[in-house]
Amino acid sequence: MSLDTAIFAGGCFWCMVQPFDTYPGIKSVVSGYTGGQVPNPTYEEVCSGKTGHTEAVKITFDPDVISYDDLVTIYWHQTDPTDAMGQFQDRGDNYRPVIFVNSPQQREIAEKSKAALQASGQFGNDKIVTQIEDAKPFYPAEDYHQDFYKKNPERYALQEAGGREQFKQQHWNNKD
Repeated sequence: MSLDTAIFAGGCFWCMVQPFDTYPGIKSVVSGYTGGQVPNPTYEEVCSGKTGHTEAVKITFDPDVISYDDLVTIYWHQTDPTDAMGQFQDRGDNYRPVIFVNSPQQREIAEKSKAALQASGQFGNDKIVTQIEDAKPFYPAEDYHQDFYKKNPERYALQEAGGREQFKQQHWNNKD
């Protein structure tokens, strides 16, 4: 079995694990930080906005079971691709929506998917602003952030109540 990885940023990483964690072919979903200049940043450093990092999830998957294209589609259905300054109640660069690609093939798939989403009219005249960037070093977050939705279901539910779930129902009609 040959595994691949995908890295997506879409607001608070707590809310980005569960949607991917439940699909066949997903081997792991790790919360972490990427895209910045500081090696091995802490949560507090990333929250300060001074490291350049974005909260993200790194997904290890079996491409024979689930395709990268499928993962990109799942990603779109978790985010507001028209909001460049964060996601829902999470504001700032460390919460910006980004697809971090690790190969020319991933870039091609992500770019085509973004163009198709823009052309679909799903968001009217609003521009799809999610960035597609080359993958940078990924640093796993502290243990207490991993599998947060399982460890802290009440706090996770509060985070989801910050607008993400309502947005998903309004714009994606739970298509994921």
